[in-house]
Amino acid sequence: MGNRGCLLIVGLGPGAAATLTPQARESIGRSGVVIGYEGYFAWVADLVAGKECIALPLTQEVERARLAVARAGGGDSVCVISSGDAGIYGMASLVLEILESDHPVDGPEVAVIPGISAVNACAALLGAPLAHDFAVISLSDLLTPWELIERRLLAAAGADFVVALLNPKSGRRAWQFPRARDLLLHYLPPQTPAGLVRNAYRPGQSVDMTTLGRMADSPVDMLTTVIVGNSRTRLLGHWLVTPRGYRLDPEGAGP
Repeated sequence: MGNRGCLLIVGLGPGAAATLTPQARESIGRSGVVIGYEGYFAWVADLVAGKECIALPLTQEVERARLAVARAGGGDSVCVISSGDAGIYGMASLVLEILESDHPVDGPEVAVIPGISAVNACAALLGAPLAHDFAVISLSDLLTPWELIERRLLAAAGADFVVALLNPKSGRRAWQFPRARDLLLHYLPPQTPAGLVRNAYRPGQSVDMTTLGRMADSPVDMLTTVIVGNSRTRLLGHWLVTPRGYRLDPEGAGP
């Protein structure tokens, strides 16, 4: 690599060591500088021992990205760590935007390393609710106008997508989650199955089944992911399942 530098944007998954991919482990191992939100370093403490670790708090995502691009541009081997998948509501897009602005021609070597997203993790704990077409919508209006979020909720429900809701409620946002339920009820019956997962694959994990009509009565926060089924989603035993559409009769053409 010479003095070109290296910039790896790594998804850590939900946080448990078992859900960190081998590719992510290798990427952290080859980096001399690791940059991320201060809370993430506890997840990979054994992997970052002896490295230069730069921890910045939430709301300083731009500062994290600019620092990573500057260090990699100066020849360092840099790893930006992000929870879940770095390309899904993570740091990858921001880092790449700043990289294009600051080093449009001769920038560092760059790679985005995938991780298990919150949606993947929560769906696995619930069963198979995402086996068919689905939409993922964050209810946080910090970066997206609420009017646009409402349009997306109505469009997804109207098209009969399974809908995964991220960031359903925070200390300053209490009314958006019940409002989201009401919007989905425009197209889906109240008995539509739904699942709520908090702290997936982390201490304090909880998994609860409910319905669209009752889901706003459940306690949720920023650590909760809510998956609302579509018109075909069923509760099969203790699993939430959206049929893929294979024929199950003995003479069917399924695999």
